[in-house]
Amino acid sequence: MSDLHEIYAKLRKMVFFVLALCALGWGFTPYPSVFAGLALGTAFGFYNFWILKRRMEKFDRAVAEGSQVRSLGTAIRFASGVAAVALAITFAEHIHLISTAAGLMIPYLLLLTERIIHQVRHY
Repeated sequence: MSDLHEIYAKLRKMVFFVLALCALGWGFTPYPSVFAGLALGTAFGFYNFWILKRRMEKFDRAVAEGSQVRSLGTAIRFASGVAAVALAITFAEHIHLISTAAGLMIPYLLLLTERIIHQVRHY
């Protein structure tokens, strides 16, 4: 389980770096709505990853105790993605919808990239 915590800590640092880049892009480029959408999507995507991490810890504890776990929270994560898109639609003049949808995947792309780099370095 400590491996999961290490992965989460690395991902958290990378997501904060991406959010800082989005803030710079929002402030200093002519595309503030695109960077606002990326930031919103990234924040909700990281929230989804946090929910998944928490559910995986519950799942691990339940397996160790021999009890059952109902799910890994797919409905909650799906609803979170819908909420991010709903915010982008509600504030369409300030937040770009497509970049919000793309931002939802950024934490997972960072995770995939980090895991590939980890595999290449250690094997």
